[in-house]
Amino acid sequence: MANGDSPKARIEMVDPQTARRWIERGEVVLVDVREPHEYAMERIQGATLVPLSSFDPSNIPDPGGKRLLLMCASGIRCGMASELLSRAGYVELYRLAGGIMGWKAAGGPVIQGP
Repeated sequence: MANGDSPKARIEMVDPQTARRWIERGEVVLVDVREPHEYAMERIQGATLVPLSSFDPSNIPDPGGKRLLLMCASGIRCGMASELLSRAGYVELYRLAGGIMGWKAAGGPVIQGP
């Protein structure tokens, strides 16, 4: 999905209900940019951890034609990560509005513990 010719990505906020539909249909690659201790406490099934503190766009899984959905705790850090990915040439990115807190408030399931 990276494209060096595009100076700015299209970055869209996605509500938890839409994100859940996408995840259930297998239409996204979900990237969690929280830190390892946060991820260990609770996470969304299938999320790949790429912590913002050591964020490197080359560590993002290849979306393989799927949407790339970024998430964090409340929606702030995934914005920072999306800017880094935009600079790396990604052209289409999605952010989970409200992060995992919004996800849980909307009734989204989480895995707790290691």
